[in-house]
Amino acid sequence: MRKKLGCLHAHYSNIEYIEQAFQSDEDIGIIHFVDPGVIKHVSKGSNDLAHKVKEQIEWIISCDVDAILITCTNYIALLKDETLSNLPIPIIKIDEPYFESICSKHQPQTILFTNPATVEGTMARLHQYAKHQGISVDVVAKVIEHTFDLIMQGKKEAYDEVILRTLHTLSAEQKSISVAQLSMVDAAQQFEDRTRIKILHPLKPLVNIVKSTMK
Repeated sequence: MRKKLGCLHAHYSNIEYIEQAFQSDEDIGIIHFVDPGVIKHVSKGSNDLAHKVKEQIEWIISCDVDAILITCTNYIALLKDETLSNLPIPIIKIDEPYFESICSKHQPQTILFTNPATVEGTMARLHQYAKHQGISVDVVAKVIEHTFDLIMQGKKEAYDEVILRTLHTLSAEQKSISVAQLSMVDAAQQFEDRTRIKILHPLKPLVNIVKSTMK
């Protein structure tokens, strides 16, 4: 029987990345749920957002999915582990397989962001994850300033071009590079195809984790 994966996104642009990642898997059907409002309220410092996200999770569960994938790190940061542990289906956090890949590298690393609002939550969770694994990671977060508005305005080609230029500049530093956001995946893959320099991103390690969770 085909399993159903509910995906919770903060922006509609994330849908295509998840669809592409699982397009060859006939055993998994995907239902997408999108709410950009949470991110707007995160930037405003609004209170009680954790309760709002918990309600969203419960709503998705009521749609008879077999597992939930949360693709937004701000959503993930708002949820407490004890809340997730009491839920009847698996909750997959997109950043944890990504963090595992980062922690497996024993060299200096640069993590790129375009959305400044996601940096603090992502890096805090990365260091928490590494500490839990008993690992020390040598990572630096860099924001490509004044870029995220391009993707929010639908200017994807311009957005990808800025990321590509940044990757070319950073590649000279001889550090391992990754991009932290799904919206950056296309540019990272273009750069890797052109240069053969590996760029880690959240989708690379995700598919196998989802498949094994939903067996």
